[in-house]
Amino acid sequence: MESTKLGQWLKLNLLVILLVLLKAEADFVPTTIVQNAVAKGAVCLDGSPPAYNFDKGYGKGSNSWLVHMEGGGWCHNVTNCLGRMTTRLGSSKQMNKTLAFSGILNDKKQFNPDFYNWNRIKIRYCDGSSFTGDVEAVDPVTKLHFRGARIFEAVMEELLAKGMKKAQNAILSGCSAGGLTSLLHCDRFRALLPKGSNVKCISDAGYFINAKDISGAPHFEEYFNQIVTLHGSVKNLPGSCTSKLKPELCFFPQNFVSQITTPIFVVNSPIDSYQIKNILAPDADDWKNCKLDITKCTPAQLNQVQGFRKEFLRALAPIGNSSSVGTFIDSCYLHCQTELQEFWLFNGSPLLANTTIAKSVADWFYDRRPFHQIDCPYPCNPTCHTHVNQDAEL
Repeated sequence: MESTKLGQWLKLNLLVILLVLLKAEADFVPTTIVQNAVAKGAVCLDGSPPAYNFDKGYGKGSNSWLVHMEGGGWCHNVTNCLGRMTTRLGSSKQMNKTLAFSGILNDKKQFNPDFYNWNRIKIRYCDGSSFTGDVEAVDPVTKLHFRGARIFEAVMEELLAKGMKKAQNAILSGCSAGGLTSLLHCDRFRALLPKGSNVKCISDAGYFINAKDISGAPHFEEYFNQIVTLHGSVKNLPGSCTSKLKPELCFFPQNFVSQITTPIFVVNSPIDSYQIKNILAPDADDWKNCKLDITKCTPAQLNQVQGFRKEFLRALAPIGNSSSVGTFIDSCYLHCQTELQEFWLFNGSPLLANTTIAKSVADWFYDRRPFHQIDCPYPCNPTCHTHVNQDAEL
């Protein structure tokens, strides 16, 4: 018993030390407030101006741009959105003056060998709609603004003026709700940049699937319906999808991804911890231990998790397997990997075909080799590990 406790103590403290070291390696980048966006109506939920963090590229990376969309879930009703107004997810007034860049945004060659000297930008997320909302009217009582699509346009306009209009290479990426953004806005991003430039998009943990929960209810479809309706998102969803399906269905990548013409790369787990917690078993009290720690799932619960994996892979099929598309689908029980150094590129990072996420993405982007890898079912991959509270927010 004592040896078990000692082992657990050592494991926990080694994890803490690792996280401290990784944080020390991160680059802290100042926050830029886009003051002139207010005149365009491009504002956060509370009416404050949008923001981004920008670390300027240099050397061979001077004309290459990596634009990363911050995640943070969505707000689906007035009460939920009001709650976000007093946080960084609804107001630039609540954002820190600096932000740590790591993983795909890291400025050190040993941790990010292919993108470290690019112009690296993180667009802050304060609208709650994956940058799709656009409602002109502002309720005089709540003072809520639903202007996510305008934020996207205003920040892109500023980045173009800062040199992105001359980009030779460009990536639109994002994690979770930001990963969904990178898919929804991928072709729009490509259209902003010079013809002949190498432009691609990366979605990390943003491939949310339309699956029923364990009770058989379409919980997440109803949730997406509330988001799209509240934010007036329909006009900013792919028209090729909304002309055939209900708007909320066009918030699910499986229903529009085949129509994206720009090359895309999907990093995701088919047992993504957020999706298991919120799509498969959102209100199940008896799933509490399982959702917090997959090793504590009962055999019956684990069987349902594996069933969700099969649904995810079916929903992923429309992405196809052309060389312009890349996939890194590991079976790790986690959420978001590209902007966390321990998952992107570090000792012990998740591997598929003996390849890290960082190398697979770079090989695909530079056309060095195609990368299509789908992991075997959990728990077969010994390189998988979890990260404490790493999916607390999308």
